Amino acid sequence: MAIDVNALWCVVPAAGRGARFGGEIPKQYLPLAGRPLILHTLERLAAHPRVTGLVVVLAAQDRWWPQVGEINGKPVRTAVGGSERGDSVLAGLRALPDEIDETQFVLVHDAARPCLRYEDLGRLIAEGARSGGALLAAPLRDTLKRANGFNRSIETEAREARWRAFTPQMFRRGELMAALEAASARGVIVTDEAMAMELVGHKPMLIEGAEDNIKVTTPADLKLAEFLLEKTT
Repeated sequence: MAIDVNALWCVVPAAGRGARFGGEIPKQYLPLAGRPLILHTLERLAAHPRVTGLVVVLAAQDRWWPQVGEINGKPVRTAVGGSERGDSVLAGLRALPDEIDETQFVLVHDAARPCLRYEDLGRLIAEGARSGGALLAAPLRDTLKRANGFNRSIETEAREARWRAFTPQMFRRGELMAALEAASARGVIVTDEAMAMELVGHKPMLIEGAEDNIKVTTPADLKLAEFLLEKTT
């Protein structure tokens, strides 16, 4: 079967509030280098020629979305998400254009990862199409500790074959929808799309990407992201 990677749409879940960050404004809308963080993320995605359009999944009462309808000449759609990531990604997948059939690949990328590198996205697209599904990630290099309830180290765990999962993640639309629906039916809260795919028997390919593809979670991360953007633009 021919694989069409020339019409890649990307779902960007942005319905969360970023409780760990704190503050009234959701972290994806905080100013980063003079503009809302999410705009940097969307521009990084839209800069790649294989990305055809974007679906941003918003909270039901979102009043911060800047009402962007197009980025880099590519359409930006919106959908209303749910209480969990899997619900929001499903809403985004259902909001894709009708011509994106179940066999076509889609990307899913965190709204709060504004430092995605162009070359990493290109490698993910190429390798993901060949392998049937993939995600950007990085091998764990630090020593890994298990803590008790008092934050005391009680055990050193093996770091071999351990990876840190990033986004984007790339899967076929139909397979990802089925996996997310199956996880929801079982009451499993998935933390990323690869987890849902693993639960139904898939083995996504891990594509090593740059470790500066950070997810903004704390105020310190926001400062680091601004520094990284200055170095990679």
